[in-house]
Amino acid sequence: MNEMKLVVAGASGRMGCSLIRAIDALEGVTLHGAIERDGSEMIGRDTGEIAGLGPNGITISGDALATIANADGVIDFTAPAASVEYAGYTAQARCVHVIGTTGFSEDEEEKLTAAARHATIVKSGNMSLGVNLLSVLVERAAAALDASDFDIEIVEMHHRHKVDAPSGTALLLGEAAARGRGIDLAENSVRSRDGHTGPRETGTIGFATLRGGSVVGEHSVILAGEGERISLSHHAQDRANFANGALKAALWGWGEKPGLYNMRDVLGLN
Repeated sequence: MNEMKLVVAGASGRMGCSLIRAIDALEGVTLHGAIERDGSEMIGRDTGEIAGLGPNGITISGDALATIANADGVIDFTAPAASVEYAGYTAQARCVHVIGTTGFSEDEEEKLTAAARHATIVKSGNMSLGVNLLSVLVERAAAALDASDFDIEIVEMHHRHKVDAPSGTALLLGEAAARGRGIDLAENSVRSRDGHTGPRETGTIGFATLRGGSVVGEHSVILAGEGERISLSHHAQDRANFANGALKAALWGWGEKPGLYNMRDVLGLN
């Protein structure tokens, strides 16, 4: 089989450079192109040089449509508006679109769903294999432990530059807990506590957000009962975890029919 031709979106960022290095190290894939927002000062730069690999002849482009047109897949850890734009292009190219971007609005989610009629979209709040396994464990634990006996709290910490909160991973874990309990997360989540809040409402799922330093990502789901507490945690130490998971998702999606998938599909956990 030919190598899968991949385009990296947001190529000059931390995740973009990690993806470029991961593609270089993995058999079966090749870097076909790299894109940045139009007007970026990184346009024209060699991707191998910015990723610390040495020149590879693939330069960053500001023309996303042309770059994606002949690709087999796009890997995208950018921003919601950019991801929606790229989804339109992957739908035209009828290729794979792996989306690790978080913080989408309801309207943007609907546009991604529409694009998935023609593109094979794998979208997840976290591309780490470990986090997605954790979400399965959280769902099963939430289902096994009654809400009247165990409260659920989700604590996450990321680097100071992260702009959305709670993180996409925290929400992914919250959705898993809500599925286990058979409830709607939006109607049962507590995102902040300040002042005289009164006692904790039974059955809610709480979120606590920490930001600081260079933390790649730490998430804990705490199930707290009377006299005992269970903590299910994941600590990301290197962005290569997310890059490797994204490449696994891209290769899995290559040849799959158009649709909107997640990492549980990729891992066979659904």
